[in-house]
Amino acid sequence: MREKIEEMRSMISRELTTDLGREGFAKLRERFLSRAGEIPGLMKEMKNIPKEERPAFGKIVNEFKEWAEAKFDEVDDALKKAELAAKNVSEAVDITMPAVKNETGTLHPVTLTKNEIISIFQGMGFDVFEGPEIETDYYNFTALNVPEDHPARAEQDTFYITERILLRTQTSPGQIRTMEAKKPPIKVLSPGRVFRSDYDATHSPMFHQMEGLVVDKNISVCDLYGMLDLLAKKIFSSDTKTRLRPSFFPFTEPSVEVDVTCCECGGSGCKLCKGTGWIEVLGGGIVNRVVLENCGIDPEEYSGLAFGIGIDRIAMLKYGINNIHILFDNDIRTLRQFKERQR
Repeated sequence: MREKIEEMRSMISRELTTDLGREGFAKLRERFLSRAGEIPGLMKEMKNIPKEERPAFGKIVNEFKEWAEAKFDEVDDALKKAELAAKNVSEAVDITMPAVKNETGTLHPVTLTKNEIISIFQGMGFDVFEGPEIETDYYNFTALNVPEDHPARAEQDTFYITERILLRTQTSPGQIRTMEAKKPPIKVLSPGRVFRSDYDATHSPMFHQMEGLVVDKNISVCDLYGMLDLLAKKIFSSDTKTRLRPSFFPFTEPSVEVDVTCCECGGSGCKLCKGTGWIEVLGGGIVNRVVLENCGIDPEEYSGLAFGIGIDRIAMLKYGINNIHILFDNDIRTLRQFKERQR
């Protein structure tokens, strides 16, 4: 029996090292010291020992067990120190390293421009109405005095879903819906996304517009000019000048194109304004009598003004962007440039 104990002692001394790792250590400890382990199992041999030798045998087994427990505790402590050292290394923080910055988000330049325009007109008493992006032929064309043979209705210019349902080509349907639901006086802005089958450096199949409408008694072109001149000065600079040029739109009569002095050269002439000193920024006019009648408003009692602003175009001019598609590329390097503008 002594030989067996010495053999077990040698095995423990040989195999019990920190190289075992935590899992190997646990298995070896269970093998020798668990209730069903080999060392407690030695006591079961007591029945085979002569009665007079049992006390001495029990003493030997207990001393061996105490030695084994001390040996396992020693290795257990060494493993704990090694594990703690490894944890400290893995969780070490180099205080000389620069801190990781969590960047906050930034509003898109189109959103910045839209919010600025809305704020300007809300200061003039305008409400905001956002209509549906999927519209009927009636609200997008017919009610706005756009006849069925008008080029804007052609399939190469308009995204049709069915023969009479389409993606709106302008936010003007919001004006029709407002005039149908509300009696004058009316002051409303209708911003949102619009869709046209067009693609080049200055056009995108999806872009953003904002239509404005005022309906009241004795509305004239002078009111339109005053509002748009204030808008230009607020958006660009207080030195900006505004001019109106005759034009034609089915839903306004008379109609005008609105130019402002070039934001790059101040009107002296440059590449951006093609040497003219002026840049076209929007269109508008006095609401056509037919449009008022279509909405149940008496054109003998009321008149109105309307204008349409390309939000993307204003953003491009304001921020010096020369290609509309940059606005929709979602390049974080581009968007990051507008962060400071929001402070």
